[in-house]
Amino acid sequence: MKMTVSKAMVECLKAEGINTVYGYPGAAICPFYDELKNSEKEIKHVLVRHEANAGHAANGFARISGKPAVCIATSGPGATNLITAIATAYADSIPIICITGQVNTDQIGSDVFQEADITGAAEPFVKHSYLLKNPDDVARVFKEAFYIAGSGRPGPVLIDVPMDVQKMTIDFAYPKKCEIRSYKPTGKGNAFQVKKFMKALSEAEKPLICVGGGVFAAHAQAEINKLSKLMQIPVVTTMMGISAFSDDDPLFCGMIGSFGVKAANEAVNECDLLFLVGARVGDRAVSTPMTLAKTTKILHIDIDPAEIGKNIRTDIPLVGDAKLVLEQMLELAKPMKHDEWIAQLKALRSQYQPVKPVSGTVDPKEFVMKLSAAMPANVNIVADVGQNQIWTCNNYKFRKGGRLLTTGGMGTMGYSVPAAIGAKMADPKRPTVAICGDGAFQMSMMELATAVQHGVDIKIVIMTNNRLGMVRELQTIGYGDRQTAVFLDGSPDFIKLAKAYGIDAMRVDGKGDIDKAIDMIVDHKGICLIEVAVDEMFATR
Repeated sequence: MKMTVSKAMVECLKAEGINTVYGYPGAAICPFYDELKNSEKEIKHVLVRHEANAGHAANGFARISGKPAVCIATSGPGATNLITAIATAYADSIPIICITGQVNTDQIGSDVFQEADITGAAEPFVKHSYLLKNPDDVARVFKEAFYIAGSGRPGPVLIDVPMDVQKMTIDFAYPKKCEIRSYKPTGKGNAFQVKKFMKALSEAEKPLICVGGGVFAAHAQAEINKLSKLMQIPVVTTMMGISAFSDDDPLFCGMIGSFGVKAANEAVNECDLLFLVGARVGDRAVSTPMTLAKTTKILHIDIDPAEIGKNIRTDIPLVGDAKLVLEQMLELAKPMKHDEWIAQLKALRSQYQPVKPVSGTVDPKEFVMKLSAAMPANVNIVADVGQNQIWTCNNYKFRKGGRLLTTGGMGTMGYSVPAAIGAKMADPKRPTVAICGDGAFQMSMMELATAVQHGVDIKIVIMTNNRLGMVRELQTIGYGDRQTAVFLDGSPDFIKLAKAYGIDAMRVDGKGDIDKAIDMIVDHKGICLIEVAVDEMFATR
């Protein structure tokens, strides 16, 4: 069938089941947008207010839908603005397809208006990229892009399309299959290694499972829960693995790492076998991996062989898709008991005792705990970066069906509001709450307009302490409390700002207001914003 490349691009998206895209148009991507207009009943375009937020929204959509999501930008600054979102998705292994316009092919390399080598600039942060110069390659490129983004270790794929190529006419047929000779992701694990895994697990006296974000990428939450319960093995998570296990599960010990909880970190120190599933053992998760490896047997499953042994020595490595490998393990698994070990860890768990906050402020940890008690189980909690992230990770008690979304690898401020928009649009029935600090919120507060324009029912909580709180805390601890460049004086009145967008809002500046605010989050129909006043010196712990 004859059609323009721009129309073919739209047909490719339809063939991949894409019904929502996030973007910001410009001259170099206008041919594609013109064709997208013709398919607006099938593909909804969401106009963000900054290109990076198109990528963050696609990120949130992909994580809840479980499939690659799409963001769009024009050439030059439009494309370069997208790089932060691409890097964010890459660091957390999130499958997004980034479509950018480019100047005409005969102008590439001439430094013409709004030209940027986006494939070169984004190279460190993409799983793969394409500069589509041959119009006849459009169907193959799109098919490969979706396959690469969503298979193996997921990640972002960039497709850069010159404006003149978008206007060319081709014979279009979308391929049914994708075969890339040099790209063959591993599926099932080696059967011999699986048996070694199970033997080691059965012999351990104090085994421990550490769940990372890769469990979500593989859709393996049910399998890891089943294995843990069958073999009675306690569980900890990295930040990206939070919500894979219910907080009320007696086998769950919490989040590990420099900002983790005591019970989880003690479990890592005391175990005689650590079973890593889809976790890369980053520096914030295990501060002394070499010391741990000397005293503990390490088992590691990961789809990416480069991650096994990269940060910690591994005794038994196993490359494969976590879901498929865990299914193999479950076929061999037998019921076990580790009563003394479980009791030892249970004794380490402590209940948080709310502190008396400074007048005119509230305890953010208490607020988060009360929020988690009031929200339904199937909630999306989208945490930003900074103190608010740690308060959320350690104090929101996820139940079965709940999901935490945050940026763990790159730690990108401004992530929560656009990602919450994407997450809510991926599954409108799931309540979705963005939790951010006043610093992070001001990096993406323009997306309130996006939520209003498209009627995306998200709830926003801003922890306001008039500081870049995490940096302030680091300066207090490590630099003699020499606070510099962390003061957010000049910030707007967030309640008035929300109302300027037509959003209902309220401020919480006393203990008595907490319940009222949480009732608003739970019951309010439509978007609402809650500002929580926090003492400027309140710490993450």
